[in-house]
Amino acid sequence: MAQIIETVDVDVPVTVAYNQWTQFESFPEFLEEVVSITQVDDTHTHWKVNVAGAEREFDAEITEQHPDERVAWRSIGGETAHAGAVTFHKLTDSSTRVTVQIDWEPTGMLEKLGSLVGAGSHAVKKDLENFKEFIEGRGSATGAWRGDVER
Repeated sequence: MAQIIETVDVDVPVTVAYNQWTQFESFPEFLEEVVSITQVDDTHTHWKVNVAGAEREFDAEITEQHPDERVAWRSIGGETAHAGAVTFHKLTDSSTRVTVQIDWEPTGMLEKLGSLVGAGSHAVKKDLENFKEFIEGRGSATGAWRGDVER
């Protein structure tokens, strides 16, 4: 199992960063490999991604969610086996540290090679920089879901 951990500091309050992260259907605006996400219900999403020219679909389940602190998930079904969490840490009243951890199982020679050379970490780091640019440029979230999902 491969693991990716990346962090970015964003110049918005923790509530703004967290609220935007709960708007899964907006992810294609800042996550390069995401084609679309459909929110099925409070804890289930359907993803379409394009990784190195290969389109894949999978469902994900929110396994834990606490406002302004953490969102954790795991894939269910589909070709992509992974789980992860994003955490939000208040640095100041107007800045937040966002940390993403993803555990995934590379399949096929291309994914395994990419994992060895750190392609996944590079992609997540770029996506976090895109998130930073997106949320700082807006200054506010496009919406929010403040529900709590216990582990």
